[in-house]
Amino acid sequence: MTDRKLLAFYGLKFNPFLPGVPVEDLWLPPGAESFLFRVETLVMEGGFGLLTGEPGMGKSKLLQALAVRLGKVDGVIVGVAERPTSSLGDFYRELGHLFGVHLAPANRYGAFSALRQRWRAHFATSLFRPVLLLDEAQDALASTLNELRLLGSEQFDSAHLLTVVLVGDARLPDRFRSPDLLPLGTRIRTRLVLQTLAREDLAAFLDHLLDRAGNPGLLTAPLKATLVEHAAGNPRVLCTLGGELLDTALRRGRPILDEALFLDLFDRTTKKQRVRA
Repeated sequence: MTDRKLLAFYGLKFNPFLPGVPVEDLWLPPGAESFLFRVETLVMEGGFGLLTGEPGMGKSKLLQALAVRLGKVDGVIVGVAERPTSSLGDFYRELGHLFGVHLAPANRYGAFSALRQRWRAHFATSLFRPVLLLDEAQDALASTLNELRLLGSEQFDSAHLLTVVLVGDARLPDRFRSPDLLPLGTRIRTRLVLQTLAREDLAAFLDHLLDRAGNPGLLTAPLKATLVEHAAGNPRVLCTLGGELLDTALRRGRPILDEALFLDLFDRTTKKQRVRA
């Protein structure tokens, strides 16, 4: 009820500060369009792609956009692994579910062969490699990541049966420098590191969200500048601040969010924290 009231009161199609922004309305950070294009090309050849960045920089949203874009290509199968911390046996079970292969994980070689045969057959009919997207890959077991390397490699590593996009925080590239994962790290063919956004990029992100949500004048210009300043280049931090302001403004019946509301809300919160300390 609160969500519907908020949307109606502010004339919004969606709440611009919540994670559920429609895929078609997502903002792409600098370098994202080029990365998406390179992955689309990689689907025809197979191999590994890598997307990394600090928490809150938009990795999962970009992965969501990639999944939708690839899913629109006729003949491309996209599997999204949901539990990167699985044991190797459970990971095989998930792969079998994603790619429509009945596996007996206790028979590791049989599962290995069945998946590869499935991928070969798919490529023979579509000319596209199947795609596996693995978010939070920094938490995956080394044995799982190495198994993916072996699963997708063919003809002495001169051909690939699978396209894999690994997504994780700054710990993930560091893992590829370890001896057990170095062979995988050297095989990554395309990568993007999402950096802290410059002020103008963060301002563009905010303007994009408000415009696509249907109310570009929801925030005053001084408040936009204040949010950009306090977000420290992190889109998630900006959305968290904006969400708190929007909820407070709705409770107070304020049709426009301004800098006075920001000062009132967060200065009061800071004073309360000082008193408790």
